[in-house]
Amino acid sequence: MSWAVLLLEPQIVSMDHKAFIAANTSILAPPLVPEIKLHLAHEALPIWQKTEDELGEIGLAPPFWAFAWAGGQALARYVLDHPECVKGKRVIELASGSGLVGIAAMKAGAAEVLSADIDAFAVAAMAINATLNAVALQISCDDLLASPVPETNLILVGDLFYEKGVAERCFAWVEQAKANGIDVLIGDPGRSYLPKDKLTKIAEYAVPVSRDLEDAEIKNTAVWRLR
Repeated sequence: MSWAVLLLEPQIVSMDHKAFIAANTSILAPPLVPEIKLHLAHEALPIWQKTEDELGEIGLAPPFWAFAWAGGQALARYVLDHPECVKGKRVIELASGSGLVGIAAMKAGAAEVLSADIDAFAVAAMAINATLNAVALQISCDDLLASPVPETNLILVGDLFYEKGVAERCFAWVEQAKANGIDVLIGDPGRSYLPKDKLTKIAEYAVPVSRDLEDAEIKNTAVWRLR
């Protein structure tokens, strides 16, 4: 599968999504990654409720895109501190959310980054945040896990092992990628469904996070390489 098939058509990002993000977030730097600025929410519940209320829809996906999660912060920090892991490479950022990790990869010298998320708000947030940081992301709203792994050199996964079904699908996909010779790095703060027995820890960070999202103000978060 080529990247061209996956690239987002510009019209898929609606002005309504962009306007909502601009009106309900602030431009902030994640604590562990001050080099990058993102449109982030201050609190989880208000923006979630407002997303449903203003769009007249109930049961929308949680606004994961509006927060810099611990796993993503750690992975972005690792990439910026170890640019050799992405320099000159084609990179896929899986379940991108805000686009934090993909932006870090581009800043660290990646040749190109495909950032993918099935949430339309995340797609809009990635586009806005990429512009804010003066980098170019290739953006997809496709469910990459439903298709064969595209040709790439490296896959980056930040904080995706919080739910069993998603974790199992993700890990089966990245294991196939590894079998095809693609390197896989994962940032994770100890979520329940991370298969640590199949990974090698390569870095660890104490990541400041919001008590509105997590059970502590500091999450010990590791970066792992798939063996």
